[in-house]
Amino acid sequence: MAFNWFRRQFSDRAATPAEEKPDPPAVEPLSEPTEVGSEASPDVAADYLNWAKAAYTNIQQQQKEDGGKESSEEPVNIDVNQVDTPSDEPLSSDIESTPLPFWAANSDKLARLERLKSTAIEVPAEIVQAVATEATSEVSTEPGLAFDEGFLWSAEILAAQGRRPEDVSVEEITWLKKLRQGLDKTRRNLVNQLKAIVGQGPLNQAAVMEIETLLLQADTGVEATDYIINALQDHLKQEALPPDAAIAYLKQILQDMLDRPLQQAYIPIFVPEKDRLNIWLITGVNGAGKTTTIGKLAHIAQKSGYKCLIGAADTFRAAAVEQVKIWGQRSGVEVIANPGHNTDPAAVVFDAISAAQARGTELLLVDTAGRLQNKKNLMDELSKIRRIVDKKAPNAKVESLLVLDATLGQNGLRQAEIFAQTAKLSGIVLTKLDGTAKGGIALAVVKELGLPIRFIGAGEGVEDLRPFSSYEFVEALLSS
Repeated sequence: MAFNWFRRQFSDRAATPAEEKPDPPAVEPLSEPTEVGSEASPDVAADYLNWAKAAYTNIQQQQKEDGGKESSEEPVNIDVNQVDTPSDEPLSSDIESTPLPFWAANSDKLARLERLKSTAIEVPAEIVQAVATEATSEVSTEPGLAFDEGFLWSAEILAAQGRRPEDVSVEEITWLKKLRQGLDKTRRNLVNQLKAIVGQGPLNQAAVMEIETLLLQADTGVEATDYIINALQDHLKQEALPPDAAIAYLKQILQDMLDRPLQQAYIPIFVPEKDRLNIWLITGVNGAGKTTTIGKLAHIAQKSGYKCLIGAADTFRAAAVEQVKIWGQRSGVEVIANPGHNTDPAAVVFDAISAAQARGTELLLVDTAGRLQNKKNLMDELSKIRRIVDKKAPNAKVESLLVLDATLGQNGLRQAEIFAQTAKLSGIVLTKLDGTAKGGIALAVVKELGLPIRFIGAGEGVEDLRPFSSYEFVEALLSS
């Protein structure tokens, strides 16, 4: 069964009270979390180990049951002349049978999640090593899925969010390991130095300057850096915290900052609606990973059971249409393209909408031309495309996403400012985090522009783009 990434982040828990699954008998429930900043006891480490073992065993069973079930259908690239031809077979959907995760829990579940997050435990390296050594001797591993320190860390992150071992998938474990590895450059520059600084007690001016330098080097931005320092200073003036407790409080500050746009002007649920046309306009400058992001989004939609199409409206850049067709083949999604060169992008969008309506498509991804934020004529083209969408598909749910290259740092922030004024942005897709030591740009975008991060990329593969979770991002950023 395909794993639904859209529902993972934004839907309710897998089990409602009426259909709640029993706990696996071999796994004891996690013991009461320790105080924030306290070291993990052997009993707590053993609880996480038991949880990880149960999750690993369940994943092995899933892989055995799902073996040989993958489809090998070939995707089709079509021209606009074919837009009136209905699709031969609708894409199958596993949505109804896919268990709903916990992410959009109601108030009492959210309160429980906050308690778990606030007391999240960082297992010391010596305990992790001992646990990994003991675990690997007891658990038989499957090829391609190692029961290693990365698996244990990923399992701890999922357990701390209230997940059940039987609900964890190999896709989640693999993604968390990639995310942590992708943020490794930023993390190495931050964690040890931050622990040394914030563990000295109430912040003095010298310590403030050191933290400010660290955050600015990570491209956190002046506004976000000032906010973080002030919040830390206010708290540390009241009590002196040990390094682990101070880092835990810093995590809380960062997560609250990343979640703030969703609590104010933007909807927290960013997921295509079933049985309705959703149109996502993907914008950005050339080189940010825009076309690649479209292919990865199409892959997520396809695996999550949505009927998806791609509109190749980047008609200005050489070989752009060919590139998006290649990504359509990789993701198994049809591409609507105009065979001519330098054609009107708005015309391609019109034809793509016609094709989507004829096929009952649920998600249309539109690849717009890459443009610099200071090119007025190209920026005006975005407004023209939006007008075509509103006129041709008045009942569609339309979103605009800006793809930002994390390696650009503050230059990317300047781009986002202009695009936000023109494209009516719904959020940011942050790419190439695995290639930079400046992962703090995520905080700068959210704090200075008030834009939520919707997706995050940490690799070049088709599986390396996933919906953004502030909790997982902060843990991967600041974990020991």
